[in-house]
Amino acid sequence: MPHHPLSSHRAHDYRALIREWRAVARQKGLKMRPFARVAGVPVYVVSSPPARKDQRATIYISAGIHGDEPAAPWGLLGWAAAQTDWLETHRFLIFPTLNPVGLALNTRLDQDGLDLNRSFNLPDHSLINAWQKVIAGHELALGLCLHEDYDGQGCYLYELNPGREIVGRKILSDCEAVLPIDTRKKIDGRAASDGLIARRLPPELPGHPEAIVLHLLGAPLTLTFESPSEFSLHDRIEVQKKFINSALVHGLPPR
Repeated sequence: MPHHPLSSHRAHDYRALIREWRAVARQKGLKMRPFARVAGVPVYVVSSPPARKDQRATIYISAGIHGDEPAAPWGLLGWAAAQTDWLETHRFLIFPTLNPVGLALNTRLDQDGLDLNRSFNLPDHSLINAWQKVIAGHELALGLCLHEDYDGQGCYLYELNPGREIVGRKILSDCEAVLPIDTRKKIDGRAASDGLIARRLPPELPGHPEAIVLHLLGAPLTLTFESPSEFSLHDRIEVQKKFINSALVHGLPPR
């Protein structure tokens, strides 16, 4: 089980994170396997156990695409460890840490100096190619991408939502019970309203982020959550867990 609060050096211990994920996967009956290797380091995917004729759409969650954002992968682990109902009743595809070398080095970039979150359209990127093979064949119900921001003055959320009611305000309201919301009118160069940056169509960017590719692959809603890196690590982990729960409550269509 995860031990919190984490010291700063332990927050970047990828081997410790994976050891705890293995324990959680065994306890929850999840399947965990390496789907790629980068610089000799395995990168893992955790999924619901395969079942014949399982027609449920897949809930996608990822963390650790930027290695200097440690509360996201540890928050995802903490959420999974505390779960019973969600993991038993829904189908999940979880990527605990997409950039393990970056996490270990406490750097945004990967082992090749690339920003993975601007690389999902690169045709010859070995990790992205392996990721695409894992995703192939999944009907996506929801995409959640977990991040942090050193410039953040509180939590904020990107919502890419082509045709449904905007849900981000309800989610941020839940998260505000743990950490404040970033109230800046412009965040990362984009207009924001009480921490929410909502779009019906994906923005034009030089490289494709993960959320845009999930949208292109058919996810009806993608949510990219940012916790503020300058706040307490413990609180950032807790707000990541709160975000996931709230996003599942408000982001999935009624059953």
